[in-house]
Order: sequence, then structure tokens, then C-alpha cells
Amino acid sequence: MANLDRLIAELCPNGVEYETLGQTAVRTKGTPITAAQMKALNKPNAPIKIFAGGKTVAYFNYADLPEKDVNTHPSVVVKSRGVIEFEYYDKPFSHKNEMWSYHSERDDVDIKFVYYFLKTQEKKLREKATSMGTFPQIAIPDTEQLRIPFPPLPIQREIVRILDNFTALTAALTEELTARRKQYEYYRNELLNTDGESYSLEDVCQIVDCPHTSPKWQPDGVPVIRNYNLISGNIDTSNMSYVDETEYKERTKRITPQTDDILFSREAPIGNVGIIPEDFLCCQGQRVVLLRSNKEIAIPRYLLYALQGAMVKEQIYRVEKVGSTVSNFNIADLRRLRLSVPAIPIQRIIVDKLDAFNGLCVDSVAGLPAEIAARQKQYEYYRDKLLTFKPLVP
Repeated sequence: MANLDRLIAELCPNGVEYETLGQTAVRTKGTPITAAQMKALNKPNAPIKIFAGGKTVAYFNYADLPEKDVNTHPSVVVKSRGVIEFEYYDKPFSHKNEMWSYHSERDDVDIKFVYYFLKTQEKKLREKATSMGTFPQIAIPDTEQLRIPFPPLPIQREIVRILDNFTALTAALTEELTARRKQYEYYRNELLNTDGESYSLEDVCQIVDCPHTSPKWQPDGVPVIRNYNLISGNIDTSNMSYVDETEYKERTKRITPQTDDILFSREAPIGNVGIIPEDFLCCQGQRVVLLRSNKEIAIPRYLLYALQGAMVKEQIYRVEKVGSTVSNFNIADLRRLRLSVPAIPIQRIIVDKLDAFNGLCVDSVAGLPAEIAARQKQYEYYRDKLLTFKPLVP
């Protein structure tokens, strides 16, 4: 980073000016479109990417939306509701009109530099969004008023080059990990493709919907499992939300989660599941359904694997495709899910093989998740360090 140090010493030794994002970049509106229209018009190879809430996207042809709503500038997309984050995109795009994006028309601004700085502000904005009510969200003034350092353009571009190198390495490691996981999914689907009796989900387990209220959040206490905590059959504890003992008792009036219960996300991402490990105290968040297996019909880990299999995923996809306004899986939809359930001894054989193969996959990528996490932390450290500038004193 010697070149960056040299540039700073030459071009801004006394500090840099700060401006608000609203002063610096042009804010762009999106397009009025419903979730149903996104599903109906989505064409995977179409040229225009449409951003919706969270991780939801679709791809449209130019004829599918007004020309004035297509943005062709390299931009920062503001995901303002649910998952609060910024995304850089440099191809034609649009987004739902409750979102917004920024691009620059100034010669002294590199919009990707702006993007990298905005990434340092995500945590602060998420904390503010969570305190605003039932569903985390931010408003336009929250981004318009963000103060951004603006060193000379050569420094902006050098910082972008350095951070791009970090992200490229992390992306390569993630791609390798994804390939190994796809290999495992293929093997899992092959094993689950075993003749068995057809059951509806309500035949094989107790189904208990979530409380339909937002809890009073606490900085620590009893974990509340939310849809984004359910990853690949496990509960991700790296990003937990908490309630106190009183709220926990209120949220477990219907049922108290216990070891080997399965939690199912019925709103985007629909169908993600996680199994509760031994002696793990928790309660359900909104949009998370608890499934307690009837062990005389389906052992819990077989049910866990079956819910991740192609047969169930295809049924979920069909319900989503004909949905109306919200990407949501109703309890009635959940009850109707069909599963192929072989005899208990065969289930145990399948579970043993999948557990063993899962172990082999973990061994084959041993170190990759840790390496990715380490690279991400390294990137975040240098990003925050590189984007911290002494303000210029007039």
C-alpha cells in the first residue's frame, strides 16, 4: 500500500473534505412493480436485473418495463427494508420503488469508492433500522445525510483497486465452497430418491406457527431464531437476536422448542431449515415455524434432510411461482407438502450415509469457511482503515 501512502502525502497531507451523500451523488427512483409481476416476467438470461427486498432479484427484458425506469449508470443500490445493506452494480438494472440507488455525474467521484465507504456504515444503519419498529427499515434521509470523505480521485481509485483485490480472493474461495456444496446436494437428492410411502408433512410432524408479534429486543438473553439464522440444516449463531426471560415465556406459550425440533422459514428465504442442537434454549421468531417429528413415522434427521431435498424444493417453487404479492409460504401450504418416507430402518441408513458424506464434504473443504471468514475480516479491517481520513480544517 506504499503507493496509496505516497498519493496521500502528495495530494492531501492535511486531510480531506467531507460531504453528505445527498450532496455528492444522484438518487434514483425505482419502478412500481409487484412481487407477482417479478415472478411472472422473470427470465433468467434477460439483461436487466431487478432488485427487491432482501436477496430477491429478477431479470427482465427491455420491453418489460418503462425505459425511464432502467438505470445504466454504475450505482450503489440501497436495500432499505429487511436486510439493510448496499450493493454495487454496473450493468442495466432497476428496483422496486420503495428502494433507491445512487450514481455519480461528477468527474471527481468514483461511485465504487462511495460504495466501499457505505459498507462501513451498514452496522450503524442496521442498528437504527431494528429500533424503528416491527420490520427493520431505513428512510431516504438516513442515507442522504451520511457524511463521506472525498480524497482526490487518484486516491479513490487506488483504494478501490486494493479493496477489489480483497473481494476477488474471497469470491474465488466462496465459489469453490459452493461447488463442493452442490456436489453434496446432488448426492443427497440421489439418496432421498428412494421408494417410500407418500405422506403430507402434517402426517409426519406437529406443525406450530410462530408468534405473529415482534418481540422487545434485548442486547442479550434468550436467542430468537429468525429466518436468516437457518442455514443448510443448521442454526447460525453468528448473528443472533435476543429477548429477556419474560418475553421468552410469552413466545413459548404454544410450544417450547426442544432438541431435534426443526425450524422452517416460511418467508424469504422460504424453505430454509435448521435443527435445534442438544440443550440449546431458544424461541421462534416471526415467519419461523416449528416442526416436531412423529418419530414412529420419520426420525428427525431424516425429516431434516427430506425438507432440503429436490422433491420439497420443487413444491415450494411451484407455490412461490403462483403467489400474489409476498414471497410467503402459508401454514396450509406447509401442511400439504408431500414427502416420500421409507421404513424407519431405511431412514436410518440414509441418514447415516448423508451424515458420513456431509462429514467427507466438510473434510474436503476443511479450512475453507474459516479462510473465507478470515479473509472477510481482513478485508473489513483494511476497508475501515483505508476509508478513515482526517477531516480538512479550513
